Amino acid sequence: MSVKSSSISARRLKKVARTVRLCELSRISNIDEVYDLLQLNLKLPQYFGRNLDALYDSLSTDVKGPFKIVWFDHASSADALGEIDYEGLIDVLRAVASERDDVEVVLG
Repeated sequence: MSVKSSSISARRLKKVARTVRLCELSRISNIDEVYDLLQLNLKLPQYFGRNLDALYDSLSTDVKGPFKIVWFDHASSADALGEIDYEGLIDVLRAVASERDDVEVVLG
């Protein structure tokens, strides 16, 4: 690879990095907060059904990438969300990230 090619590739990578949409989740106390933040930051469609199945459908097909979801203190949200919503949400986020090359999920 020539120096010129490397320079072009670096510029393209920087451009892509600037266009990644970010959604940060923190201090989540209920599932509606998650839906609200994702809808606001990732522009979920208006017809989004506000349930885990609809979230999976929207994130896997409707939301244009690239995007990154960072969930700070996710483990402390487990009690507030309850086991079903917490585990379901983690499963949805991981499934979408594994299926799409332009999606990243960070659990911190």
